[in-house]
Amino acid sequence: MSVALASFAVFAASQIGTPGPANMALLATGARYGMRRALPFMFGVAFGKQLIIWPIGFGLMELAERAPFVFLALKYVSAAYIVWLAWKVANLRLNTGTTDTKAPGFAAGLIVHPLNPKAWAMIVGGFTAFVASGTSTLEATATIAAVLLACQLLLHPVWTLAGDRIAKTVAGTPAEPYLMYTLAGLTVASVMFVLFAGGA
Repeated sequence: MSVALASFAVFAASQIGTPGPANMALLATGARYGMRRALPFMFGVAFGKQLIIWPIGFGLMELAERAPFVFLALKYVSAAYIVWLAWKVANLRLNTGTTDTKAPGFAAGLIVHPLNPKAWAMIVGGFTAFVASGTSTLEATATIAAVLLACQLLLHPVWTLAGDRIAKTVAGTPAEPYLMYTLAGLTVASVMFVLFAGGA
């Protein structure tokens, strides 16, 4: 395929499933307000990523045709940044404290990913590492967008629903760092596979 679908799905799931600004917001919102009240915010977070996928996709694919070496450089820069984020995840500790009295809504969720550097790096990494040369802009962007949205719709509810349970059973316990190390390790492994095993 012109997009390495299976490899990208693993990469996307590892990125979307790991702690980051969006998942920490979902975790805290679910813990504070419960699943039902957090739903508008959760869907806003999921669809907010589409606001940056399409502009990045069309801009990057056009750039790849005009300057392939820039596309290659972006591949390694984005991979390095994601590895750095994985290191941050390994040292992150859960914290669901919040003082808000009103549950955030759909609009609040929409702006999470446009302001999230992890989301930008993940999307750039997806286009540069998993899309074969010569793939049409529309096909590449639609595939990346669909896979990311599917992963979000599967994994965001998990973080939201399990917010208070994760906080009560994992946060502050000896198991917490091992959970973070595992999630970070999955992220690094997916990036290494793409770079050195011919993911795309």
